[in-house]
Amino acid sequence: MVPTHRSSSPLTDADLDFLVTAAAPEVGDKVALKRLIKEDQDLRNAFVADERTSSRVMTDKEEFLKISPALYFEILLRKARKDLEDAGHTIEREGTKKIAVFDTQEIVGLISKDFVLSYLSNMLASFTKVESYSITFRSGKRIWHKLRFNDMDIDSLIRFCEYVEEGQRLDFFKRIADICLFTLGVFPEHVEFSYRYPHTGQLRRPMFARQARNVENYVEEGKKFYKLAAEHPAAKGIELSEVFETIHGNFLAARKPLNFIAEHYLHHEKHFLFGSGNV
Repeated sequence: MVPTHRSSSPLTDADLDFLVTAAAPEVGDKVALKRLIKEDQDLRNAFVADERTSSRVMTDKEEFLKISPALYFEILLRKARKDLEDAGHTIEREGTKKIAVFDTQEIVGLISKDFVLSYLSNMLASFTKVESYSITFRSGKRIWHKLRFNDMDIDSLIRFCEYVEEGQRLDFFKRIADICLFTLGVFPEHVEFSYRYPHTGQLRRPMFARQARNVENYVEEGKKFYKLAAEHPAAKGIELSEVFETIHGNFLAARKPLNFIAEHYLHHEKHFLFGSGNV
């Protein structure tokens, strides 16, 4: 599950075709330009951040099917960085109230780190498809158990960590933390709905919400497991310990660009991109 990169994702041929067509339709030698984009990181980032590129994916929703999900979300994150800088504040909701929070400088600074922006792009892409797994393990000489789980189920992932060797736990630490960040960032309304009755605001009875978590619990678990991921020996070997540590220390800020994308760019289409069954 854990990617072995910390820089921008490699572009597919379809990605390169899209970037050139969207941001430089007037260029004659498109083959040479695509080669330059592959070789020059700054040029690559400039094409991804170009307003014509973001305009294309915003107006033509079918583009998501033509390019890699990681590129699609990187385009939206780079657009969000610009728009947040211009906005000067974000909006937080407390019940029915909306509160302006002047925190955009912190958020823009965080996603201006390419390794953070790349991580968030790939994280969002990973939630476009949910995988199911099972593991068989022995708890005694003749007692075998099978544990089934999918990679959107925090509880089963946490239980699963108990049965895998230490060297295999990084994948699960990362995924648990990612679920917390993704849920609070893209589907925050599901957190409130699963925890409280929507009309009265009262807490749901435990018999109907055995596994329900509130916002504070998602934040606590997310930070905890990003810290565990950062400290895992394997994270340093694949150059991800820094990004795990950075998101651990800036968890609340890291969810804000995801909130912004979900509310301003994706709207109800997020259910199509991620599937209503993912949360």
